Amino acid sequence: MTLIKNPLILALDVDTREEALNILDSTGDLVGAVKLGPRLVYRYGADFVTEVAKKAAVFIDNKYFDISSTMVAAVRASFSAGATLVTVHALSGAAAMAELSRLEAELNKIRPFKILAVTILTSWDRSSLPASFQNWTIEDHVRSLALEVAESGLTGLVCSGHELEYISQPAFFKVTPGIRLEATSDDQKRTMTPKQALAAGASALVIGRPILKANNPRQKIIEILESC
Repeated sequence: MTLIKNPLILALDVDTREEALNILDSTGDLVGAVKLGPRLVYRYGADFVTEVAKKAAVFIDNKYFDISSTMVAAVRASFSAGATLVTVHALSGAAAMAELSRLEAELNKIRPFKILAVTILTSWDRSSLPASFQNWTIEDHVRSLALEVAESGLTGLVCSGHELEYISQPAFFKVTPGIRLEATSDDQKRTMTPKQALAAGASALVIGRPILKANNPRQKIIEILESC
């Protein structure tokens, strides 16, 4: 069964239900999935997720990071609301991810679903890593976390395009944020173009501002898909 129909995940990083649904009404048939984060999920709740899931596959990006039982409950609730993809932090550790792997297998008996382990945020570079992380390069962190994710049984990963070459696990479904169509100076530090990221091994691309700020978001999505 196919998880998402194409590699473009539209990040619906807007503040209101009306904005989100207006964008989705004009683009939902084109995208592989739409990403919903805390700014919409916490404001409008599970019913909103269910509503969006009727229009496109939903990626809930709340980056759960807690004790195992809390993360399992949060992921299960996200699935029940209609999510196809959900993020957790790889830093939550091997035991928690092993439990999540068992949950993923259970939920996939119902419909396609994947838990994505977040490695190092694309808003960080070496200089902005927490002090306790700075003895390692970002590449070292991503490589180590990817290995732990693989050993847990999970096969979904989130990392920037710059670290894709360090991910040796062929079974991984790799979601790459920080996608930009050209050089920018926003809060993303480690960026790539769609074509570069796919060539480097990305399975799916998270793209928000380049589409949301376009005069014609639908046409921008078509251009991105054609460029890949």
